Amino acid sequence: MEFDGGDASQITREIETLKATRTDIDSRISALETQLHEINLSHEKNAVLNNGSCPPISNVVSGFGHELSSDMIYRYSRHLLLPSFGVQGQSNLLKSSIVVVGAGGLGSPALLYLAACGVGRLGIVDHDVVELNNMHRQIIHTEQYIGQPKVKSAAAACRSVNSSIKIVEHTEALRTSNALEILGQYDIVVDATDNAPSRYMISDCCVVLGKPLVSGAALGLEGQLTVYNYNGGPCYRCLFPTPPPSTACQRCADSGVLGVVPGVIGCLQALEAIKIASAVGEPLSGRMLLLDALSARIRIVTIRGRSLQCEVCGENSSFTNKKFKEFNYEKFTQTPLSSSPMKLNLLEEDSRISTTELKEKIVKGEAYVLVDVRPEHHFKIVSLPGSLNIPLRSLEARLPEISSALEEESNKAGSGSGAQLYVMCRRGNDSQRAVQSLHKLGFTSAKDILGGLEGWARDVDPNLPMY
Repeated sequence: MEFDGGDASQITREIETLKATRTDIDSRISALETQLHEINLSHEKNAVLNNGSCPPISNVVSGFGHELSSDMIYRYSRHLLLPSFGVQGQSNLLKSSIVVVGAGGLGSPALLYLAACGVGRLGIVDHDVVELNNMHRQIIHTEQYIGQPKVKSAAAACRSVNSSIKIVEHTEALRTSNALEILGQYDIVVDATDNAPSRYMISDCCVVLGKPLVSGAALGLEGQLTVYNYNGGPCYRCLFPTPPPSTACQRCADSGVLGVVPGVIGCLQALEAIKIASAVGEPLSGRMLLLDALSARIRIVTIRGRSLQCEVCGENSSFTNKKFKEFNYEKFTQTPLSSSPMKLNLLEEDSRISTTELKEKIVKGEAYVLVDVRPEHHFKIVSLPGSLNIPLRSLEARLPEISSALEEESNKAGSGSGAQLYVMCRRGNDSQRAVQSLHKLGFTSAKDILGGLEGWARDVDPNLPMY
């Protein structure tokens, strides 16, 4: 059967309409499930007021010598069959509350397993929205939620797995102004963020509140996991009293990550949180798990214990709620809390050129050499036609190539002014560093391209693929 262009356009519109309808229906179901759970909680509270006893796990009394209902017994039966977990472990879990900060690569599997395993109250903190480039690792989200808040998407997924638990949505960025209030509502905190200021802030907050912290990290093909501030163990500052240089603090958006790696670490974060909540096993306090995915190696190493001189948890620490709220974590780590890419401003205005200005010069036929200083594997993803790939780290060693290219383009143009040298990178940061070096090495007319390849895609060629 053949369709013309009009038919295809009509089908596309109908698909989009159906997708929007499906999203609305899912949202309505999620809201009704929350409402139903609130009603059940209200009934439980009324029952407590009437008989004066402690609140049961369910409003159904099992009569089996414990508080698990028939539905709970069947749902969590594989847990109950474990001698080291059993009824007591599940009962402890159902009475616990856990908050996950970050609904991304680490938070996705952690949230799904915590919800499925029966955490009584599960909090989700995130201010970001779902994007297409999240899909390869953030498995809690689906394409239908692209453009919508991650918290909304994650909450819907958790409720679809287990509608019997309480899901609390915190659609906001965690900051010193709200962290004490949000994290203080829960027994256990799971740090699933990916930046230095958030790690310090969450750890410090947990120390002030006296909460155990399950901390994970994943980048590239490696991951790590530990438990802080638990049973006299160290906090994050005990291990890292001084933040690493901002250049050493890479994020997935800059350095990449194999999707399954945060999945593995996120699952292990859920495991550690479950062990603490259910009071079983030996949590990773005072030890750190290190994952090397490429060689399929997992190591457990002993880390230093709690530091008596620690500024936050040490014996003479005076780190109070007030000090926490006033502390500037971005200044302390020299790294932004925001997930937005860092924007450097290292050059004078006359050493930079906008993408639109460069496009005009190219159209006029002016002679130029465009050096792309991104790593080779970045260059292979997408590049501008005619650009010369010389990675930043090998720039000085390959100066003769730049000189030859400039001479060649000048000869082609046949003009006395010579070819102009422009430098590009992904976002306009490394290119500024490159231009600084080139100026010192004698290429004084070299100019940085504002915004880099992303700026070109935004202002000149919207069809250029971005990554």
